[in-house]
Amino acid sequence: MKQLVPIGLIHLVLIFFASCVSKPSGGEAQTNSDDYSGSASCIECHERFYKLWAPSHHGKAMQPITDVFIQVEVELDQEPIAMEGGTYQAIAKDTSLYIREVKDGLTTDFEILWALGGKNVYYFLTPWEGGRLQTLPLAFDVNTRKWYNNPESAIRHFPDQSGSAQDDEALSWRDRQYTFNTSCYACHVSQLENNYDLATNTYQTHWKEAGINCETCHGPSAEHVRVCREAGEGNVPDDLKIIITSTFTPEQHNASCAPCHAKMSPITSSYMPGDRYFDNYDLITLENSDFYPDGRDLGENYTMTGWHMNNCAQQSEMHCVTCHTSSGRYRFESDDLLEANQACTSCHQEKAEGYEQHTHHPFNEHSPKCVGCHMPKTRFGNMVRSDHSFRPPMPAASIEFGSPNACTICHSDKTDEWAYRKVTQWKGQDYQKETLFVGGLIADARQENWKQLDAMLDGIRTNQYGEIFTTSLIRLLSNCADEKKWPVLMAALRFESPLVRSAAANGLMGYLVPKAKDALFQAATDEYRLVRLAAAQSLAAFNPQEFTAEQVARFSLVNAEYEESLITRPDDWSSYYNLGNHYQNMGKLNEALQAYENSLKVYPEAILPLVNSSFLYSVAGNPEQAAIRLEKALAADPENEAANLNYGLLMAEMNRMADAEKALRTVLAVNEGNVTAAYNLSVIVSGHDLDEACRLSEQAMNASPEDPKLSYTHAYFLNQNKQQQKAVELLEKTIKAHPDHLSSVYLLGTIYLQSGNKGKVLKLYENTAGHLPNNSQALYQLQTEMERVKAL
Repeated sequence: MKQLVPIGLIHLVLIFFASCVSKPSGGEAQTNSDDYSGSASCIECHERFYKLWAPSHHGKAMQPITDVFIQVEVELDQEPIAMEGGTYQAIAKDTSLYIREVKDGLTTDFEILWALGGKNVYYFLTPWEGGRLQTLPLAFDVNTRKWYNNPESAIRHFPDQSGSAQDDEALSWRDRQYTFNTSCYACHVSQLENNYDLATNTYQTHWKEAGINCETCHGPSAEHVRVCREAGEGNVPDDLKIIITSTFTPEQHNASCAPCHAKMSPITSSYMPGDRYFDNYDLITLENSDFYPDGRDLGENYTMTGWHMNNCAQQSEMHCVTCHTSSGRYRFESDDLLEANQACTSCHQEKAEGYEQHTHHPFNEHSPKCVGCHMPKTRFGNMVRSDHSFRPPMPAASIEFGSPNACTICHSDKTDEWAYRKVTQWKGQDYQKETLFVGGLIADARQENWKQLDAMLDGIRTNQYGEIFTTSLIRLLSNCADEKKWPVLMAALRFESPLVRSAAANGLMGYLVPKAKDALFQAATDEYRLVRLAAAQSLAAFNPQEFTAEQVARFSLVNAEYEESLITRPDDWSSYYNLGNHYQNMGKLNEALQAYENSLKVYPEAILPLVNSSFLYSVAGNPEQAAIRLEKALAADPENEAANLNYGLLMAEMNRMADAEKALRTVLAVNEGNVTAAYNLSVIVSGHDLDEACRLSEQAMNASPEDPKLSYTHAYFLNQNKQQQKAVELLEKTIKAHPDHLSSVYLLGTIYLQSGNKGKVLKLYENTAGHLPNNSQALYQLQTEMERVKAL
């Protein structure tokens, strides 16, 4: 009888290609700082605008600590706040402000140099090693006039339907993600020179002016000032030598605000007002769990994704400056209901005339404003933000996904179910139906539940839910192995939205067929940089020997553009991590390993580059270094699924089975649906506990029922555990679905033969032979086995 392998033992160490996104940032425009004259130079001709700008939230986005600031802006009589094993309290000394830490018997006073924000919250910066400015652990709530634990306030509480297993944990305030130079800089200062040095992991950061100044939107003004002075008072030069925003299109207005008001990743460091957004930035969509599945904000999302879901914005000339001044003020701020509602009624006059019928609220001094229902305010990290999708209240989505709705934000003593009854009584439920449906698709895709795959593909194919939902579904399909997705993604390369086209090009990663290659090369000539970069990323996985000479030249251009884009943020660990992924796709393993090491130089605790570099060390025949990397990852996050999985597999390869078993059990405690962990753990325990091997192999099989290897594995252990009848039933079912799966065929033949049923064995082999390619090695082996059985 053909010898049976107990089961293909331990997989190679897995590698995870999850992409990290940069923190929101405006990038660094590569312009000579001498070209900028500063906001004070605007006063002589634009005094009124200067006076409007200077006290605005843009003008004071960052300000130094002064005696006046201490006396006016904060309170200093609050008790210490316990956190991170110590206590923290704001104190003043003379004209300086400090956060006092009392911890482990030591008292340390951290001097505050700068305050950020002020609209809802003040954050505070202290000097740190390596030229850094670190965000201190206490922030000040402007609305409540209270100090509070800032890291704790940024915890996101995921509802079960989001696909997230648990809430965030607060980061230590000393963590690099609270370093101002890395996370916040370009949206609080103007004309930044970050000056990060990778070799020493240090900064020499400078900026022209604190706050968001005039030149942030109008560009460098030194030449403008010169030509205007030369022209003389009352004369206007033909060329003003400055960016004139009054001539901007709606798209240009939105793009000039979005660098600081979008959850995004920069792909250049050279954006200037007037440039196209998708030539300089990628936009994060609902693949990210900072959004509820229905698209409402969960974490801090900076407006732009919701804005792209806004039908008013998509179907009109409306843009950011329609409702906001260039200094950030809201144009329709008023206690008068009619005046406040002009933000909407200037286009929707019929709603104003039928206010009570439309709102089902009486018209009086307590009446809700339009924005109260269509732009409800929610809080995250004590920051108040407005929903810019302009959608109506949807309490049904609140019930389904846990997202907020305007009804119960206002009527806080009522339930979502109460609100649902009210709106369905008034409006019917059809207006919520589409959001519930597509939100359900997003929730399923986040959990890698593909039961509604046809509906997901139809949603992409028709683009009927808009570019944000389409992009989100495409990005989430990266974890779907079903080949039905490929033609849909190919078609999406031709959609109007560059965001969708880029997602489609990126989604074709791994589809290594000639028609995909040709389509990606077409995308590599797209007018939008974002699409070209996505095409380059996917083309990197192809064998370059398959390229024509013209394609080699084209790939060289877009690949250089893509690699440059990845290090737009040279002080962001994920920049080098993603570069390492790219090199690995191209087979450049030494370059990939160096990129991962650079990522760890920036942020030694980053889990993903530790995991990926461990894989490369393992491939290079250095399991000891691979283990060191994974042990560092586990020290930083003991329950991390990726690190434990890879560590378990590596330990098994090194024959350290006790360590392997412990790590794989941790994986299953975190995610019982992890197929690789359940499968490999079943192999490890089979030598001493066949009952558990059966249970674990069944768990793996149920998590991925379409994989015949897993059902074969479970049948193998059932047979070993003297449950032959169950094994036979499972093998027969597996072979019916996968008639060419020879491992299952041979195992079933063995059981038949052991039962003395030679005829069943021969019939099984004859049926299998009809499903194997002619003249194949597999067919030859099967025919040889048939002859051996006949001779018995």
